[in-house]
Amino acid sequence: MGTAVPMLLLWVFVLAASALAAPAPGADRPSRRASQAPNVVLVVSDSFDGRLTFHPGSQVVKLPFINFMKTHGTSFLNAYTNSPICCPSRAAIWSGLFTHLTESWNNFKGLDPNYTTWMDVMEEHGYQTQKFGKLDYTSGHHSISNRVEAWTRDVAFLLRQEGRPMVNLIPNKAKERVMEADWRNTDRAINWLRKEAINYTKPFVLYLGLNLPHPYPSPSSGENFGSSTFHTSLYWLKKVSHDAIKIPKWLPLSEMHPVDYYSSYTKNCTGKFTDKEIKNIRAFYYAMCAETDAMLGEIILALHQLDLLQKTIVIYTSDHGELAMEHRQFYKMNIAGIPLPQNLSGYSLLPLSSEPSKNKHKVENLHPPWILSEFHGCNVNASTYMLRTKQWKYIAYSDGASVLPQLFDLSLDPDELKNIAAEFPEITYSLDQKLRSIVNYPKISASVHQYNKEQFIMWKQSIGQNYSNIIANLRWHQEWQKKPRKYESAIDQWLKTHVAS
Repeated sequence: MGTAVPMLLLWVFVLAASALAAPAPGADRPSRRASQAPNVVLVVSDSFDGRLTFHPGSQVVKLPFINFMKTHGTSFLNAYTNSPICCPSRAAIWSGLFTHLTESWNNFKGLDPNYTTWMDVMEEHGYQTQKFGKLDYTSGHHSISNRVEAWTRDVAFLLRQEGRPMVNLIPNKAKERVMEADWRNTDRAINWLRKEAINYTKPFVLYLGLNLPHPYPSPSSGENFGSSTFHTSLYWLKKVSHDAIKIPKWLPLSEMHPVDYYSSYTKNCTGKFTDKEIKNIRAFYYAMCAETDAMLGEIILALHQLDLLQKTIVIYTSDHGELAMEHRQFYKMNIAGIPLPQNLSGYSLLPLSSEPSKNKHKVENLHPPWILSEFHGCNVNASTYMLRTKQWKYIAYSDGASVLPQLFDLSLDPDELKNIAAEFPEITYSLDQKLRSIVNYPKISASVHQYNKEQFIMWKQSIGQNYSNIIANLRWHQEWQKKPRKYESAIDQWLKTHVAS
């Protein structure tokens, strides 16, 4: 992964109908539809990282419904997002295409609103469809500051874009519904199941998008202005085993890869943090994961009570993971037998979820022995590409020459703290050639660079004479206003050097 790209590892669960328990006693038992096609329920949360929460053997937080899915379904322990940021990741999910094909470079550039998604395809093949909650595959809900930060990421300056991460414990100790918007959407999904889906003669697809456990934006001023806030109640904190929380190891600032340092600096994480601060951030994150698990549980229980669970494939996943102070950072940054469109980038997970031990060799040949992820948004000052194989994680940046790559041996260094690219040039070269055979990443980086400068120029022209005042009051204002001419000059120089064609 490299520390420049937020942690990507997350879990996907497929709850197999054949493994489910019988319906609850007394539950309504409507007549079964003639069609044998399964219903599909997809719950997608934000920033839920399985490495930190329910890695086999982990006892750090109570997640009863995810554990239920682990017991009765299939969990994928090495799942990576195509791009570790909301909109590009969701564009990949909804399109089935790599990020360099969707050209969803950041949280403001997603799929065309009329794009044919996987849900459209299922609807064309007879499924009733419904979606609630966070979508974010056409555009994310982010500020002008986020946009300008992404467009200007390779300007020759270094500015803190985020507030220092913080925690916030609400006064109501017993409150369970902390993230009220997510709970409202969960309730809407359950009401739809009870009042509409139960009466369908056709199979249905239900999508529920959650914001949790993504940190909350903070409106506070001063040092923490705009900071990411890990926010919960004592009710959920009690689900966390504080003694099991691990303090991540950090490289000294002087030893960090330059792209990693840029990420940590812009996220305001290069200052001093006590072990207590780090542990609190992680504890609150885990508590937010527990609240997410409860929402998933409400969906599972509703399906069970309605006698729908045995006819439904339930999938839980996240758009990306969460660093939760690893590497001095936070953030991240086919299932129904329907004929697949021919242009998809991905491979079906179903063969892996249905007793793969019986046909292990056959299953292994159904997908390539590598995973690709890429990132082109803010907080990282170079387009970043990750190629993961069984043992190795290779990270290339920009044009492959101006920024040195990273290589980690995950069998010996699971925390990815020792870059061994220079020690193993043959492996580095081989993986780089493999990466280039999958995606012409120097060309993609150039396209993103061109897009960023064109977008910035259009924005600058649209605000006219107010440019200097507006840019001086974005999220980086505390540093910018100390030396405004220095930073304005850096942007002017960047625009002169990189003139839009």
